[in-house]
Amino acid sequence: MMRHPRLFSLPYFILGVLFTYLAIESAHETIWNASTIVLAALAAFDFGTAFRLLFTPKR
Repeated sequence: MMRHPRLFSLPYFILGVLFTYLAIESAHETIWNASTIVLAALAAFDFGTAFRLLFTPKR
């Protein structure tokens, strides 16, 4: 049974939102600390993967 890639984009999008929220919450006085940068990078990766899966052409 073949699953559609758009179904797999939803968890990546939710994780991207979660990591973005956590990055905003971890930036207390500056955004240039390691935890904020790592969380923002994870969010960017998740959003990129979600959009790539969302716009995958049908076969």
